Amino acid sequence: MVDQQRIRSWVRVAARSLGTEYPYASHHVSRDAYDNDVTPRTLHPAFHGSFDWHSSVHLQWSLVRLLTIHRAALNAEQLTGPICDLLDARLTPAKIATEVAYLHDHPGFERPYGWAWAAMLGAETWRCLDQFADPWVEATSELVACVADLIIDFLPRLPHPVRHGLHGNTAFALSLMHHAFSVIGRSDVVELINDYARKAYGGDTAAPLAYEPSGIDFLSPALSEAELMLRVLEAEFPAWLDRFLPGLARKPQPDPDLDRLLRPMPVEDTADGQLAHLTGLALSKSWQLSRLAASLPIEDPRHSRLVAAAIQLREPALPLVTEAHFASTHWLLSFAILATDL
Repeated sequence: MVDQQRIRSWVRVAARSLGTEYPYASHHVSRDAYDNDVTPRTLHPAFHGSFDWHSSVHLQWSLVRLLTIHRAALNAEQLTGPICDLLDARLTPAKIATEVAYLHDHPGFERPYGWAWAAMLGAETWRCLDQFADPWVEATSELVACVADLIIDFLPRLPHPVRHGLHGNTAFALSLMHHAFSVIGRSDVVELINDYARKAYGGDTAAPLAYEPSGIDFLSPALSEAELMLRVLEAEFPAWLDRFLPGLARKPQPDPDLDRLLRPMPVEDTADGQLAHLTGLALSKSWQLSRLAASLPIEDPRHSRLVAAAIQLREPALPLVTEAHFASTHWLLSFAILATDL
């Protein structure tokens, strides 16, 4: 059953965050004394607000996703029109062209996390079948093509995957891009990701869970890798999972580190932008555990364990999506949608 109050509060926090122009972390690298205008709406006319570029991108993905999956609730709350107005003002050909030019001119900008969410935004406009989404599809098509070019150039040059729990994590970004480019039909990018993932992660065994999490993670390196390999390996995945997470093997071994990984951690300060990552960690793990659970037969005892862990991680975090400090609310919504959109 759809919680209309929750949907309403989610739309409002997204609109409020996107409308908050400052503070803004541009992450712009000035090339000379004249390259110093970092006014958010000038530098990024489509993706300003919400503190930084990637958060602006994925909050707009969140709004499109809510239109796709909760249209009736949005209509009942008279929120469809305001969402469309907001996105119509952002996702225009001219504004997206400025963003694409910036990405081409700064090919390391937002690599790979922002790239992944940009691809997700474009893919979600494809999935939103109403006619009002057609201009967004057209506008974001160049953005998606740009991201495809960037990852095609970059991935063969990446000698080892980045395995920490922050924005640079390779597995998480590749998982989102695998999904997005599958939706869009870019089989060349999907195959590139498949090949890289098999080479980079295919031989991994006994993930070192004792070292998770670090104090500012919003991703689990182990679960991000496992969720990507679920997409990549398909029928081969159960055997790989047995080796990678022995505590989740078909004949599991006792694993206190896995037990700890499945439990929520208290978030002491939602106003600290780094410590607030731990709320996102709970939501991202909830999503990934739910994905792993869905790959198992319901009668498999691991299924109920993973579902229970996903709920235990998700529920305490959900109120913070809308009720915490801006350091939390400017980005958590997207991870809440992943964790609840099953």
